[in-house]
Amino acid sequence: MSMPSPRVVIVGAGPAGLMAAEMLARGGARVVVHERMPSPARRLLMAGRGGLNLTHSEGLTEMIARYAGRSGTLAPLLEAFPPQALRDWAEGLGQDTFVGSSGRVFPRRLKASPLVRAWLARLDSLGVELRLRSTWTGWDGEGRPTFRQAGGEDTPEAADALLLSMGGASWPRLGADGAWVTTLAAAGVASSPLRPANCGFVADFSPSFPGDHAGRPLKGVEVRFAGRAVRGEVMLTRQGIEGGAVYALSAALRDAVETRGEAIVEIDLRPGRSPEDLVARLARTDRKASLSNRLRKALALSPQEIGLLREAGPPTSDLEVLAARIRSIPLRLVATTGLERAISTAGGVRFEDLDPGLQLRTRPGVWIAGEMLDWEAPTGGYLLQAVFATGVHAARDILSQRG
Repeated sequence: MSMPSPRVVIVGAGPAGLMAAEMLARGGARVVVHERMPSPARRLLMAGRGGLNLTHSEGLTEMIARYAGRSGTLAPLLEAFPPQALRDWAEGLGQDTFVGSSGRVFPRRLKASPLVRAWLARLDSLGVELRLRSTWTGWDGEGRPTFRQAGGEDTPEAADALLLSMGGASWPRLGADGAWVTTLAAAGVASSPLRPANCGFVADFSPSFPGDHAGRPLKGVEVRFAGRAVRGEVMLTRQGIEGGAVYALSAALRDAVETRGEAIVEIDLRPGRSPEDLVARLARTDRKASLSNRLRKALALSPQEIGLLREAGPPTSDLEVLAARIRSIPLRLVATTGLERAISTAGGVRFEDLDPGLQLRTRPGVWIAGEMLDWEAPTGGYLLQAVFATGVHAARDILSQRG
């Protein structure tokens, strides 16, 4: 006599939860997905505004190294669901992908909405039930997960397996607010503190600096910190700096700010240009012109770059001193711009509290996936790749035990 299909309840309709739902439904499970927001995949749709960077095209060995302290833990998951598998999955939904000049992988239509629509239609065809505006509130006295609809009471639901994939705590207006930390703690499951990842920083600017420069980019600069140098764009804000080059260093910068109260970065406005070349170019300009005009004409410095250069020290006619400043502007960072503004979240449920299948050791029958787990990665497709991979891994483990 065959065993009845397992009933799996998933909390969170983000990429990890929905990918797990698809894998489970294909494996014969009956799947119900609860989402507290009025619509699913909100973070994924937001990511689509930037083209939807699904993954990266670099080799798997290089990719695994991007996860730093969690590389060894995530390696088997990424090997089992590598970037090509994610691209094949997207293309199976009718969303062809391409590799951009930076090696990042995007849907050819550079949008998330077509992929999400096709995906939801597929899930519906597989029998996955989606319940919106339904908030997970913990467990009842019999160990059943409980949910609350708006204005309603906690209602238990039978489940052979429960998968939690509610995201971290960045961009809470899109659904991931980290409230699950308290709910899990009440059930005896501790989490590492949630911290901002891929975030901006508050800089110790002079009061007069931000002004008209806020919202303007420093393009093609190099940011250096703790022996690392990253080229890219830095966006000036009213508080400080953000942007791709900052995000790439944000984990080390955040840790330094938390432990020492500050992090001193160096910004090179003209990387690749020697000081001698800068001096020679400046020397050829009209010495009667203002310093701003000389910098603009000789080196094509923008108004915001000139403004930042002035933060490094008083005006000087010594071209060698000026060239050295251009190549290395020290900037003191004193805080992150906050978890709610971060692109992603570090911290969460510790892998040490999970078995290899991502099941809680202290609460059998409960799996964790996605950004709820304690890991972080830089932008560039690494975030979504690992989120999807954890959803696939948890689903496969559930099927192996409940199938």
